[in-house]
Amino acid sequence: MTLLQWLVAVRMALLTVLLLGGQLQPAFADPAIADPAMAQKLLGTHAITLQWLGSGTLKDAGTAEVKAMDGEWRLSGRQEAAEGFVSVDGIVTSIDATSFRFRGKIVTEVSHINGGKACIREGDFLFLKKGKRRYWRMQSIDNPCDLAADYVDIYLR
Repeated sequence: MTLLQWLVAVRMALLTVLLLGGQLQPAFADPAIADPAMAQKLLGTHAITLQWLGSGTLKDAGTAEVKAMDGEWRLSGRQEAAEGFVSVDGIVTSIDATSFRFRGKIVTEVSHINGGKACIREGDFLFLKKGKRRYWRMQSIDNPCDLAADYVDIYLR
């Protein structure tokens, strides 16, 4: 889908919502969009962090990107450091004013967690932005491979 086709589809979806009311759900893309402004903020390139990697700050962040392609909104990203890595890959399934839902795979590998072996999570995940925070945090913080809490954060641009 070209950018022009995408913009036309968004315009048509917005007009439909304004005329008929209800929740915005464009026919061209998979996610259910309850907040078009937040959806626009989610599209594009963002910083991604896992608190165990590097200094745990944006200084050592990796990159995550959300792209509308092939009828889906793809989220992929990775942060690497001497201690290990975090990667995300999948599709965004819904977006509202404070959160987005993601279906896919999240892999963490940290030298001092799970014996340094990769921990693979697959399924549906909720990322939530609370208060004035400038990031969405994965809400499934319990690491299923060890007794640890993983804070996977994706930052607004």
